Amino acid sequence: MVSGGSAAAGSALTWAALREVKCAELEDAADGWGRVSNRADAARDRIEGQLLPGMHDTQKGEAVGAAVGRLRRLGANFQYIYTECGLLRTTLNSLAHEIKAQQRVLQGALDDAAALRFTVHADGSVTYPAAGEGLVDGKSLAGGTASGVPNPGMVTPSGLVAPNPNAGKAQDIADRVAQAVRTAADADWRYARILRALKAQEGLGVPAATWKDAAADAAAVRQAAGSYLRNAIPHDASPAERKAWWAGLTDEQREEYLAVYPDRIGNLDGIPALVRDAANRDNLQLLMGKLEGRDDGDSATKLAALREIDRQLRVVPGAGEPPMYLLGIGDQGNGRAIVSYGNPDTARNVAAYVPGLNTSLDEEFAKGDLKRARDTAMAAREIDESTAAIAWLGYDAPQSPDGMSSLAVAGTERAENGGQAFRGFMSGLAASNDHGDPHMTAIGHSYGSRTVGAATQQGDGIPGVDDIVLVGSPGIGVDRAEDLKVGRDHVFVGAAENDVVTHLPSKERGLLEAAGRALGPAGALAVDMVHPRGEGLWFGEDPASEEFGARRFAADPGPPVVGLGRVSIDAHSQYFDPKLDSASADSIAMVVAGAGHRVKQESAR
Repeated sequence: MVSGGSAAAGSALTWAALREVKCAELEDAADGWGRVSNRADAARDRIEGQLLPGMHDTQKGEAVGAAVGRLRRLGANFQYIYTECGLLRTTLNSLAHEIKAQQRVLQGALDDAAALRFTVHADGSVTYPAAGEGLVDGKSLAGGTASGVPNPGMVTPSGLVAPNPNAGKAQDIADRVAQAVRTAADADWRYARILRALKAQEGLGVPAATWKDAAADAAAVRQAAGSYLRNAIPHDASPAERKAWWAGLTDEQREEYLAVYPDRIGNLDGIPALVRDAANRDNLQLLMGKLEGRDDGDSATKLAALREIDRQLRVVPGAGEPPMYLLGIGDQGNGRAIVSYGNPDTARNVAAYVPGLNTSLDEEFAKGDLKRARDTAMAAREIDESTAAIAWLGYDAPQSPDGMSSLAVAGTERAENGGQAFRGFMSGLAASNDHGDPHMTAIGHSYGSRTVGAATQQGDGIPGVDDIVLVGSPGIGVDRAEDLKVGRDHVFVGAAENDVVTHLPSKERGLLEAAGRALGPAGALAVDMVHPRGEGLWFGEDPASEEFGARRFAADPGPPVVGLGRVSIDAHSQYFDPKLDSASADSIAMVVAGAGHRVKQESAR
């Protein structure tokens, strides 16, 4: 099929031609492109999974560096071939799917015409015989012909002339024939445009402009193939049901979903981690192509972050280092990125860290926040190597150019929305994990702790989570550790003495304390007199307080808020760093590795 031309030219299609279309040939062609796509994917896997690691482990020198660069370019070429050929396969399959649907409509109409002994003409009109009785003379009413558009005057307003009972049946058949032909012609025109656009640029390179073109190709195929694939994705199902849905697909169906909807499959909680990683790595290239060349600041910021994540994903892990898995990526809102160090489906211990205020998809996240998850994974794996740690940017954290002075007025809406998304993600991890009852930890930093707190208050708490770690917290929305639904002995808190955010639960007191400490003991005493502890809480009781009842672990005090001629908030950001705050980083690692009973407690405030 695929005649091309304009939508109007679709009228050249006849019902006889539609009936004779061999959709099996379209599907055979799709299978051929699918085989090419799979071979390209296998070649890319061999380059990235065997050749590059082998060279990294055994070879050194400039020549090796040049060879690695060429191999990476070759891998990118195969990735592009995989993507484009996958789009071709789905385009052809989707066209066959739509044409077969209209062939069924057409055949149903033709069968009805044959059963009634009506004649369907080449132009789609339907002739019917005489039948019924006239109201005046009792003679049979004359037959006639119905076309694919309603015939006016078949029933007169006065109702004095009884219609031929065959007329309405003939009209229905003619309408179905016409509708099938029009719909098939429209599909033919739409898919012809897509197929003409699915062509690569000349040359062996795959520059950013090529990925930009691939992103447009993918968008066009997604729009056209909606009824074929997209509508079957179980967005409203539970993570366990999604896992079962994916397991029930054929290999060919999975390949098509990964080629056309990497964004949806890669971000669908409950889908296995290896599948999400493969989908998101492909979607990462499409996103970079989509943002390439845009001149607005938001696109430039996100593009820089995506490039940094892409760079890290291509680094071959050294001995003992956990591999990276990209479990989520997107440019909506402030951006989305979920990165795991270690496979969360095979690990006995799985932790997810939720960042806070001013976190967005930028280079600071791609370098700083990912490092926090990596440091945690590395330290925890020394205790139990079956451990994975995740940086979860799955929500829009509050953004404030004024920094922590505005944290207290950030409100709770983003925490509530983020908490719901975080619950879904953790439920997905619990569903896809190979262990019957993995040990899972939720970690909240800064406003991220408020988000974790919100997640615990929905339903029966965070699915699958055994332990909760709160660091640099301004409060989490509840007043007691037991309110987090994991048991007070499973709630751990780190609060550096010079971290002004951890004093924010008491509204103005947090900022007053910062100034008071700069003046020494006398200043601290003055703060207690002016603003007693416990008055006017922003986000609930101070998690580090005795009243809250969590297990507080030691944390380095951090740099003073005022010192060396400047104001510093560095104490808020070093809880995960094994060099700057080994006491806190070690404690977090113990909890993550399922050894929370070994954490040394520090006196509550």
